Amino acid sequence: MPANELHQLTIHEAHKLLKQRKISSTELTKSVLKRVAEIEGKVHACVTIVEDIALKEAKKVDNYIKTAHEITPLTGIPTLIKDVICTKGIRTTCSSKILENFVPLYDATVIEKLKAQKAVIVGKTNMDEFAMGSSTEHSAFFPTHNPWDLSRVPGGSSGGSAAAVAADETIYALGSDTGGSVRQPAALCSVVGLKPTYGRVSRFGLVAFASSLDQIGPITKDVTDCALVMNAIAGYDSSDSTSVPYPVPDYTRQLIPDIKGLRIGIPREYFVEGMQNQVRAALEAAIDKLRELGAEIDWEVSLPHTKYALAVYYVLAPSEASANLARYDGVKYGFSERDASNVIETTERTRQFGFGLEVKRRIMLGTYALSAGYYNAYYLKAQKVRTLIKQEFDQAFEKYDALVTPTSPIVPFKLGEKLEDPMQMYLSDICTLPINIAGIPAISIPAGFADNLPIGMQIMGKPFSEEILLRIAFAYEQATNWHKRKPPLL
Repeated sequence: MPANELHQLTIHEAHKLLKQRKISSTELTKSVLKRVAEIEGKVHACVTIVEDIALKEAKKVDNYIKTAHEITPLTGIPTLIKDVICTKGIRTTCSSKILENFVPLYDATVIEKLKAQKAVIVGKTNMDEFAMGSSTEHSAFFPTHNPWDLSRVPGGSSGGSAAAVAADETIYALGSDTGGSVRQPAALCSVVGLKPTYGRVSRFGLVAFASSLDQIGPITKDVTDCALVMNAIAGYDSSDSTSVPYPVPDYTRQLIPDIKGLRIGIPREYFVEGMQNQVRAALEAAIDKLRELGAEIDWEVSLPHTKYALAVYYVLAPSEASANLARYDGVKYGFSERDASNVIETTERTRQFGFGLEVKRRIMLGTYALSAGYYNAYYLKAQKVRTLIKQEFDQAFEKYDALVTPTSPIVPFKLGEKLEDPMQMYLSDICTLPINIAGIPAISIPAGFADNLPIGMQIMGKPFSEEILLRIAFAYEQATNWHKRKPPLL
């Protein structure tokens, strides 16, 4: 492959060439940086690019490879990181004015794990401010555009990461998922996105939005790459009190194109009113393909409490955000509004001018739900319904190995189309929210197109069943060519 096309490689393809010393990490990194320079003006996927740091690291990796007997799958591979994950010496903005110039003094655990594998960090990706949004239009800096149609959104909140992977601005990326923020943009950009089981991947160094819902996950060009990144970032971390000391398997061992006998349920509640006909048709065709591959399909599955998931999420997530974002007071770090007469006014004005409209909307929602007189009516009730939703999933997974649904009921919508209607924006995540509420894993994979706009299929499983999800996703991917299609971006 010519040096100027190396950015098109997957992790496993690039690893093979690096191992054979047919290419260098420097060449690979330069190709990625050149691609960023060429199309970033159209896509706007990145907040920060650290070219000098990346090339310096790539050169160090090349010297290491010369003497190493063996290299890991991520050694020398360029990556982009969602700008909600702390990176030592590289600014971490959360796409917010309030953290615009914040440079962490430490790495998140997932970054430490990537660096241990000698990955090359190229920069940080754009997102909805503090991960609150479904379109990456709520960034304080600029909206990100979908590489498949620059007039449309890439999804959110990890829209920058998904768009960058789809546009070959990186070999892979990390995102975070609180209510669908890895899977929904992966679906809308026709790439692979995995939300691991809650507690499977350390949240230490992830800037908190809703602590009981947040998870870091990979966004990749294919399922094999997804398994390789999970091998690197999964595992127990004593720095994260919610991390689970559960053995980490080699996820690549389940990448076999055989799903004969696996029981897959199709919950009817996820084929919602308002779902676009072409999305429904694509999902039905994808499910038929799973049946052809030997899976046992059952369309008679019901998860009746799913209809309450949206309401539960928009009580719990804003409530946790209200508490987590209280730390931004203009005193310790970040943006501070100095045109004030006392400390209280400084804090008020810092939040007034530092936070965007969507963040302020959710803080107010959460503060209201937690306030005296309303706690029992909203927050406590939402927690009880959350338990019912989780119990329904537990019961379903006693019978089925996995459940399959659309990732998004619609294809990418136009930039600006839903900005004035928050409720319509929230409905974009109707198929992904319940997974975070229950704490289970789910993966989104490319499953077709409608008028050249991507459609994603979501596969979910019981806690710590990522291996089964990857196996089903891999089998489907090998039997189709959706993941091989590239956006028409020059």
